[in-house]
Amino acid sequence: MPEQIEKPEKKAREGKAVALSLRLAPVNNSDQPVSANHTTVSVAQGIAYLDFGFIEPALLAGLARTAREGKTMPEKLEGKLVVRVGMGLDVLQRLEQQLQQVLAGLRGAKTAKQ
Repeated sequence: MPEQIEKPEKKAREGKAVALSLRLAPVNNSDQPVSANHTTVSVAQGIAYLDFGFIEPALLAGLARTAREGKTMPEKLEGKLVVRVGMGLDVLQRLEQQLQQVLAGLRGAKTAKQ
C-alpha cells in the first residue's frame, strides 16, 4: 500500500505544525557572533524582551573573591548591553522548545562520555 503524504497546505489549514526550510540573509554585521555572559527576560504587552549583556570576566572573578572573603559587595555592577531582542510569546515558546532540545542533546552527550 503506498504511503500517503499530507501536503503542507492541508496541514496548515488543519492547524498542524508545518516544517519549512528558511534561510536568513544577514544584514550589516548580523552574521557576526557576539559574546554574552548575562541574560535577562522581561515581558510587556505581550512581547518578550531578551537582553543579552556582557560583564568583564575579571570583574566577575573579583566579585567571587570579595564574596569568599566576606567583604561588602558592591550595590551595582556595570556591564554592556550587547543586544536586545523583542519577540512575540509564540516565538518565545518555540525558542524554549529549541533550547530544551539542545540541552537534552548535551545531557545525552555528557552521559555517553561517562
